[in-house]
Amino acid sequence: MRCPYCDVDNDRVLDSRASEDGGAIRRRRECLSCHERYTTYERVERSAPRVIKKDGTRVPFDRMKIQQGIERACWKLPVDESQVDTIVREIEVVLENRNDPEITSQEIGELVMEYLRELNQVAYIRFASVYRAYRNIRDFVQELQPMLEEFKSDSTIAPHPPTSYRK
Repeated sequence: MRCPYCDVDNDRVLDSRASEDGGAIRRRRECLSCHERYTTYERVERSAPRVIKKDGTRVPFDRMKIQQGIERACWKLPVDESQVDTIVREIEVVLENRNDPEITSQEIGELVMEYLRELNQVAYIRFASVYRAYRNIRDFVQELQPMLEEFKSDSTIAPHPPTSYRK
């Protein structure tokens, strides 16, 4: 393994342990040349499906695109990095278990929305508004309607602040 600091291929492993629920091995390394420490991850290489985009082009699957989309949707919300990593990993597992050589970007987007809906409704709406590219407010309200009905039927959520907080 080449050191990311001095680019010398001479290191030693200080610590190895299972990571990502056994899906990877985390190794803590020390460069014997510059003595800097760094972490590497070893994962099984699986053949990722090719993604069929809306315009029909096919591109290799890229987990970072999913991660970045989820991070943007969760920006300034009470969602931590580990929750995002878990969702990305679970989506990867779902796609790998399908054993399909190709998947549409639409299927991936719908899968991401399923996970975001469970994680945080605001993140779900943010992602859906970009992903589905609503043409008008009516389309957006139709997307919100099932969530609003769920909100109305949940008696534990007060529709208005208590009277003592009103001005």
